Amino acid sequence: MSRRASDYDESDVRIRPSRRGSRPRSKDRPAHEDALPGFVTAVDRGRYTVLVGRGVGGKRMPERVVTAMKARELGRKGIVVGDNVDLVGETGGGRDALARIVRVTPRESVLRRTADDTDPFERVIVANADQLVIVSALANPEPRPRLIDRCLVAAYDAHLDPLLVLTKADLADPADFLQHYAPLDVEHVVTSTGESGFDGLEALHERLSGRVSVLVGHSGVGKSTIVNALVPDARRATGVVNDVTGRGRHTSTSAVALRLPGEDGWVIDTPGIRSFGLAHVDLGRIIENFPDLEPGTAGCPRGCTHDEEECALDEWVASGQAGPAGAARLDSLRRLLRARSGEAD
Repeated sequence: MSRRASDYDESDVRIRPSRRGSRPRSKDRPAHEDALPGFVTAVDRGRYTVLVGRGVGGKRMPERVVTAMKARELGRKGIVVGDNVDLVGETGGGRDALARIVRVTPRESVLRRTADDTDPFERVIVANADQLVIVSALANPEPRPRLIDRCLVAAYDAHLDPLLVLTKADLADPADFLQHYAPLDVEHVVTSTGESGFDGLEALHERLSGRVSVLVGHSGVGKSTIVNALVPDARRATGVVNDVTGRGRHTSTSAVALRLPGEDGWVIDTPGIRSFGLAHVDLGRIIENFPDLEPGTAGCPRGCTHDEEECALDEWVASGQAGPAGAARLDSLRRLLRARSGEAD
């Protein structure tokens, strides 16, 4: 005999306890006080190569290379070459060991670029560098001043010291090219290879010593050759320039940090680039690197791009307040501003 709904009372109902919400989820996260500090030297498909060399409390420990993954609590926080991180888990290294990165130390500097000048999404290339080494060949392939200008803008935006390295001086005289950048006071090193070896390597090594330097340049300029000369164990692949297109072949597929032998300095080799988007760069941060011109912007109209008829910098330079090199410096500033906006390409 079936029962009607009215025949049931509350004692007849069985409530199955729900597992979800049976125990409140804690918002507390582990402090990871035993985490070890490390330095990210390479990134490959979600796996991070980290150099661990210091323990908790500054206690010196034998250096070792650890493979790590990003801990879930970091969410979408990106980790790039040059980051200083904290690790837990299997931090002893070894073939099958896998540690976890649980913290990323605040970055002192960030080198960024966008896909193009209209792309609002910026990409972090390297963290914690203090010098941007812009590598350009004087010939084979021909130098690309506009790309160099863009790299200079990126250096100024990231507060990195720029260093211009010109390769293949055995094929072309660097004098005319360097004259183009003289008003910017950019330090430079000229290198060449020949029967006598690698000329200019000692001067370059001197400027890299004790610093974290990131090398950028388009394919075929000899960037990997320089890295192999500086760090003989690097074994970075080198390529040749296509005789038809004048372009080099990409040989570096990802950024990697390499320590200079016997030094505290690091060089970070990056893949060859063919464009350097600057959509993220604020014009004001470029002008900050022209202290002889910046005071003259006080008389500019609101929203001035500093490359228009109403700009007060022309009067400032004409008055002599920018010094004897004022006109050349203003021309260089506007060249960089046009490079940033894409008008010079």
